[in-house]
Amino acid sequence: MHLLPLLALSGLATAQSKRSLQHVGKKIELPKPRQFAPEHRVEHVKRQNAPIITTEASKSASRYHSHTHSNANTTIDFVVNGTAGAIPDVDFDIGESYAGLLPISSHANETSELYFWFFPSLNPNSTDEITIWLNGGPGCSSLEGFLQENGPISWQYGSAPFAVYNPWNWANLTNMVWVEQPVGTGFSQGTPTAQSQEEVAEQFLGFFKNFVDTFGLQNRKVYVTGESYAGRYVPYIADAMHKSNDSAYFDVKGIMIYDPSVAEDVILEDIPAVPFIDRWSGLFNFNESYMADIHARADACGYTSYIEEHLTFPPKGKFPTPANSSKTEGCNIWEDTFEQVMYTNPCFDVYQVATTCPLLWDVLGFPGSFDYLPEGEEIYFNRTAVQKAINAPIQPWAECSGGVLDNDTSPQSSWEVIPRLIDALDRTVIVHGELDYILLYNGTLMAIQNMTWGGMQGFQTEPTEPFFVPFHEDISLTSLSAKGIMGVAHTERKLTWVSQALSGHMVPQYQPSSAYRQLEFLLGRVESLSSMQPFSTLPGSGSGKNETYGGGYGKRDLGVMPEMKKWY
Repeated sequence: MHLLPLLALSGLATAQSKRSLQHVGKKIELPKPRQFAPEHRVEHVKRQNAPIITTEASKSASRYHSHTHSNANTTIDFVVNGTAGAIPDVDFDIGESYAGLLPISSHANETSELYFWFFPSLNPNSTDEITIWLNGGPGCSSLEGFLQENGPISWQYGSAPFAVYNPWNWANLTNMVWVEQPVGTGFSQGTPTAQSQEEVAEQFLGFFKNFVDTFGLQNRKVYVTGESYAGRYVPYIADAMHKSNDSAYFDVKGIMIYDPSVAEDVILEDIPAVPFIDRWSGLFNFNESYMADIHARADACGYTSYIEEHLTFPPKGKFPTPANSSKTEGCNIWEDTFEQVMYTNPCFDVYQVATTCPLLWDVLGFPGSFDYLPEGEEIYFNRTAVQKAINAPIQPWAECSGGVLDNDTSPQSSWEVIPRLIDALDRTVIVHGELDYILLYNGTLMAIQNMTWGGMQGFQTEPTEPFFVPFHEDISLTSLSAKGIMGVAHTERKLTWVSQALSGHMVPQYQPSSAYRQLEFLLGRVESLSSMQPFSTLPGSGSGKNETYGGGYGKRDLGVMPEMKKWY
């Protein structure tokens, strides 16, 4: 079938490095958006006057070397001034935090460094743990996750011209550090040299040892989390930690990965593409002839029979290599569909397929499938005042950078590393948003069914248990998030799978209350994702069951909601 060319979008592009499909490690350049509530400010109480971190090393970067701003002669302190207004467009107190650069080894002449932002937690249950967050790419900054997913500061697409407090931020549960890695990502310094996940992990462990020493975090339980291409980073880093047999620095207890890159593209994209399009057909709005065409091609390429044969519970045996892939003529269904949907929905978001026009302004310059920044605006982390406030080097910053891990030679993480980790760790959690088209949820489930852990292959029973998000009071219009049954959760032999309802690729962004609950589970604060136990940190949360408001959802707190009026 002859396909029309992709819409010309060059007029919308900026000079910044594109996230595009690089976000999950794809080497092709194709044309990402989200959606949010009206602004409503929340009073955020400063945490406390006495600092949690008291090591001398945490107060200055000079422990390893002097690093100076290009336009100043002062040594960068790790301490971030978190008082209201100290960070541009953040008019609330963010509490105690530390940011800056630390080297990837203990060598005196080490020049490669990773940028981090660390938030110690006041949660009394967090005193013996540290949780790491990594975004994907390769080469995409974890400051994206910090600003638009699970950090204390939230600035979402199309929202007000200032940041707001995020009550769903993960530092309310645990000590959190967001790290830009590998070398070459974001503000991190040095020439990218890693060509495998093993080399990335070695560099990260060198950085993390320096980080632990700097902030006096020895003998803590470690949890490693991330999304997208971090489906490779997280398992390999956790595996290296476990193999180190060094509990003072690397006592890894669990991992959680969102919409992860864990297998070949043909498994994660092409084979499950047509069933995905069938499920969400109204969001693609294709005509009958195109739908008939992709069904015929899926049959001819063996995709239809492959998913019918192998996505079973329990699996029938190890999966064979698919006979065809996107490299086979006529079998590139995922990419062809991505091109075609730009005609029916020119604002189509490959990361969240329920998105339609108009394009929304994004302070990171990438609100959807392609980058977009209105004239006169600038990327938040490119602002010199912001960089000074967060102890970053004064330099151009891009959400995703090229030249990082261009030739990743490591095997897919689902082949050996993740199964090995499931057996070794307390909990392994894999979550996938059902509205994500960049990587498809049934593809990830197929990858799980081809894994062997705990002495058996795959899940033995089909996931059907409800994933329940406790009823909670809505704190503000800027932090509205769902409650009730929000997908399916399933645990067998220490592996937990969540099919996340009403979410695209970035689950902590689209469904922050769900991600918050999932982190509680990873940390062992709740024993089941089907539990109706209240959130451990939020007042007014629980099952919502009572005689007046049935159905397990409870009465909605309308205090933050404007009165509804019908307009015609």
